[in-house]
Amino acid sequence: MIQRKLFNIIISLSLVGVLLALYLLWQQFFHPVFRPCNVNNFVNCDAVISGPVAKTFGIPTPLIGLVGYIVIMLAAFMRNKRVLLYVTAFGLSFCLYLAYVELIQLRVICPVCIACQLIMTTVFTLSVILIKQKHIR
Repeated sequence: MIQRKLFNIIISLSLVGVLLALYLLWQQFFHPVFRPCNVNNFVNCDAVISGPVAKTFGIPTPLIGLVGYIVIMLAAFMRNKRVLLYVTAFGLSFCLYLAYVELIQLRVICPVCIACQLIMTTVFTLSVILIKQKHIR
């Protein structure tokens, strides 16, 4: 029973992650006039989606996040704890790298990125809890 709840929480969080990644991808490709994420020079998403972390190995970074969250959602639907743990471990490492670049190198805070990082940290923690549990209904 508790495992089902944890998987459902992971599915819900990964859906929010998908929406956030889609938002960043949309901003990166279409550069809309209205940018609610841009508060000032320190708190904004533009520095991230158009700066050095805009692409990773030539791939738009929000697209990597989108694919990651979709894989997490599918692993949670399929109740595959091992895949869930591996993907979230990679996702958390990737998020920590992006946080380092944002805060230390670019000296900006991207509110959407922080939300994605918090989601990934939570999903990774729940994945660790799931992998440590015995199969209990």
